[in-house]
Amino acid sequence: MAKNNIASVLAFEKKLVPSDGYFYGAIWENRNESATPLKLQEKSVRGTISNRLKKALQTDPLKLDAEVEKANLQTVDSCALSDKQDTLKLSFTLKVLSGVETPSACNHVEFNQSYTQAAQSYISEHGFTELARRYANNIANGRFLWRNRVGTENIEVQVKLSETETLIFDANALSTRSFDGNSAEIEMLAQKIATALSGNTSFLFLEITAYAQVGRAQDVYPSEELVLDKGNSKTKKSKILYQINEIAGMHSQKIGNALRTIDTWYPEYDEVNTPIAIEPYGAVTNLGKSYRTPKAKADFFTLFDKFSCGEKLATVEDEHYVMAVLVRGGVFGESGKE
Repeated sequence: MAKNNIASVLAFEKKLVPSDGYFYGAIWENRNESATPLKLQEKSVRGTISNRLKKALQTDPLKLDAEVEKANLQTVDSCALSDKQDTLKLSFTLKVLSGVETPSACNHVEFNQSYTQAAQSYISEHGFTELARRYANNIANGRFLWRNRVGTENIEVQVKLSETETLIFDANALSTRSFDGNSAEIEMLAQKIATALSGNTSFLFLEITAYAQVGRAQDVYPSEELVLDKGNSKTKKSKILYQINEIAGMHSQKIGNALRTIDTWYPEYDEVNTPIAIEPYGAVTNLGKSYRTPKAKADFFTLFDKFSCGEKLATVEDEHYVMAVLVRGGVFGESGKE
C-alpha cells in the first residue's frame, strides 16, 4: 500500500486509563490503618529579585541595588504533611483496555484492513509482554510519584488486583532507569496487563496506592495547574496547585506520562541512559528536545506508515515503540494539505 493511502481520519483511544491521584497524610507505622486528606494551603511571601538582569543593571551598582530592593511579593499554593505525619499516601486507579488493533475512527477501508492485520500479527508474536513488563515496572517503582519520590526513606506500592489479592512492592529497591525488575510479583502484574492489552480479557482494573515516607511535616508536591491568563494583577497567585473536591491531587495526565516512560529504544539512549515517555516525536518538554526526529527516521509516523502497510520494520524494538504509541492513543491521520 502506498503511503498516500494512509487514512486521513485516524484515531486511537488510549488503553492505559489512569484516574487522578489523591493525596493523603499518614504515619508510616500505621499507614494501612488511617490517613487524612491533604488540603492546599495559601502562602503570601516576600521573595528577592533573582532573575537574570539586563546588561545596564548589571554594570551599574546603584541601579542594581535599587532593583534588588524592590519587593517580590508572591501568593502561592503549597501542600504539606501535618507535624504528626511523615508519610504521603497517593491513591489512584488504572484501567487497562483491549482493542489496540481496532482504530476508534478510520475513514479508509483498505488501510484499516492492512493495519489490523499488522497489529494482530504483533499481538500473536509478542502478546504485549515487553510493553506490559515495562508498565508493571513503572507501577512497582513508584515513578508516578514524580518529585515526591526523591529523598524518601521508604516507598511501598500496593496494587489491588481483587478483593482478596494485593501485590506489594518496595519501590526504593527498584530502578527508574532500567526495567530489570523481574520478581514474581512484577511478572504476575505484567502478565495481567499483557492479557488485557492482547484482548484475552476485555479489561483490567487496578487500585494503586503508594506510601512515601518523606519525613514529618515535609512539603509534598501535587500537580501544578496551567494558568493561561495570569494577567498583571499582584493579587493573583503565581502558583496554583491541583485539588479535587478540596483534596490535593495529581493530574491523570501526569500519572499516565510516568506509566508510559518506557522508551529506551530512541537513537540517543546510550548517551542519555534514561527512558523517556512514549511520544510520536520523543518530546521531552522540560529539556526542550525531541529525541525521535523524521530526519533520523525514528519518529512514530515514519515507522507507523511502514508498519501499518505491512512492511517489516528494521528491529523488533521499533515495533514495540509503534504499538506503545498506539496504546498511548492519539489522532494520527494524514492531512491532504502540504
